[in-house]
Amino acid sequence: MTSFTLADLERIVAQRAASSDTKSYTASLYAKGIGKASQKLGEEAVETVIAAVSGDTQGVVSESADLLYHLLVVLGLSGVRLDDVLAELERRTAQTGLEEKAARGHG
Repeated sequence: MTSFTLADLERIVAQRAASSDTKSYTASLYAKGIGKASQKLGEEAVETVIAAVSGDTQGVVSESADLLYHLLVVLGLSGVRLDDVLAELERRTAQTGLEEKAARGHG
């Protein structure tokens, strides 16, 4: 089991986003803004789904890594901390999934 966490990745993304390194993909993605970062997030989500439906386990691993990275970029650009998302997940797990979904009004 790895000791690397999403909090580690969030910290790395923030550091690279603040850098002026012209070779940093993260810095360039931040410079392009929320629209481009959101587009990339959507693309990675679709690629993850395709890998899963295809039964491509290694593809699911690889695409999920891309998906999580791009999610953290979008969160950062949106001013949302990973801790806020985790707190929301923690709140939701205090009840069953069906109860939580009904409380949100999404039938």
